[in-house]
Amino acid sequence: MSQNPYESSEHAHSIPSEPEVGTDASGHVAPPPGEFLGHPSSLWMLFSTEFWERFCYYGMRAILAVYVAETFFNTLDDAAAKKEASLTYGGFTSLVYATGIFGGFIADRILGYQRSILLGGLLMAIGMFILLVQNLQTFLIGLSVLIAGNGLFKPNISSMVGKLYTPNDPRRDSGFTIFYMGINAGAFFAPIVCATWIGANYGRQYGFLAAGLGMILGIIIFHFMSGMLGEVGKPPKGKEGFIPMNLVFLGAFAIVPINYFLLSKSDILGYVLMAMMVGLSIYFVVSGINSGDRIQSQRYVAMLILFFANILFWALFEQAGSSLNFLAKDYVDAPFDFSLFQSFNALFIIALAPVFAALWPWLDKRNVNPSIPRKFAIALISCGLGFLVLVMAIQATQPGEKIAWTILGLTYLIHTVAELCLSPIGLSMVTKLAKPKEVGLAMGGWFLSTAMANYFAGVIAAIASGGGGEHGEQASSLAQYATVFSQLWWLGAIIGGIFFFAAPLINKLMHGVK
Repeated sequence: MSQNPYESSEHAHSIPSEPEVGTDASGHVAPPPGEFLGHPSSLWMLFSTEFWERFCYYGMRAILAVYVAETFFNTLDDAAAKKEASLTYGGFTSLVYATGIFGGFIADRILGYQRSILLGGLLMAIGMFILLVQNLQTFLIGLSVLIAGNGLFKPNISSMVGKLYTPNDPRRDSGFTIFYMGINAGAFFAPIVCATWIGANYGRQYGFLAAGLGMILGIIIFHFMSGMLGEVGKPPKGKEGFIPMNLVFLGAFAIVPINYFLLSKSDILGYVLMAMMVGLSIYFVVSGINSGDRIQSQRYVAMLILFFANILFWALFEQAGSSLNFLAKDYVDAPFDFSLFQSFNALFIIALAPVFAALWPWLDKRNVNPSIPRKFAIALISCGLGFLVLVMAIQATQPGEKIAWTILGLTYLIHTVAELCLSPIGLSMVTKLAKPKEVGLAMGGWFLSTAMANYFAGVIAAIASGGGGEHGEQASSLAQYATVFSQLWWLGAIIGGIFFFAAPLINKLMHGVK
């Protein structure tokens, strides 16, 4: 059995504390010497940058669905307004991740990772400030600019984390777990500042302003501390200079009308995402075959199978910003503003991530550490279980009563445990299964699968919170939430069970990647 990625300290000490700058035999470009808490110092710079980018994203995400329903669809009845807002929310969050496939390609072939991150962050800040205008068409333009920026930023900063370590460095997975805590530290503070404090007291649109200022701070940190990365993430040879940067900047604005159109046509967006996913799957299969490497070819097949699990997981999990947010607003009895629930997941992540980082090596020493496919299966089943808790609470609620806030809190806790079994593991898995020259594209594929999940999440939320059926015969009600959440429980349990028992076959395709 190959060594588990969450390595014991005994093995970690065998890693040189100050790797030499340059390219090793495997093609890995090492960051400049220097460590902090056993990891490259540059990891902590990326941690700080991602903190503010996630502050920006989750700050606006906490407000988005409710703001859209209240501001732009307030002439409709409550159920119809929530349905339209859920579709807008799902369309935005799906496109945010879908554009990652292009951002990864651009970083790999044109800009390099460092410049892609800077340009993406700038575009995100511009888009966030446009959201201050209370006009639906202008608002959608702002979302479209945000989408273009996030596509350049999100997959590439995650890829940069993987590039700090050699392919066999046992610190890689724990490095991703630390990075994941940075994501969730930003996600914890963002709803409190942008939604619960500023949005609730001064107007939700000013929450967007706070989120944009956070992104500006993240760009500043990355720019002035980029020397810590050395040659890691620099442009490919022959692509230096301002011309590639300017072309990508113009290209990003050129796709804004396309984003705008797809945000306005959610049904067409679904077909576009499915076509992109099919095209990407074909690309990786062909790439594996053309490489002449049977192992690499089978690893790509395993990666695509796990992408499917990722789609299902996030379609369930991403009810947090839409249907669960509307449920909290209308049917949960809480001694605080409903938007505060948006910080629960991040708080639980911060508390539990170190526990899980220690749990995997502890289990590995006892030869009971679940494989990556088994961890994905546990995540799916657990996510479904969170909805089962809500269904049972709804069924026990008397007419006119509200659900106790602790019940929704318990659902977020269960979903957080599920997330820790899949998301940081998945990020690391992609960097290990992909060919070194296609890591950015593969990470973009990971986020494309998440994009499909968010699209389906929007459709699910539209049914749960905005009425079911093609003719809208059921208005938003607790009974409707219970019906949809019950279906989500069974979906997670059944597909999770299939992955659990199919894990040995998937592991064979991964050829030792743990």
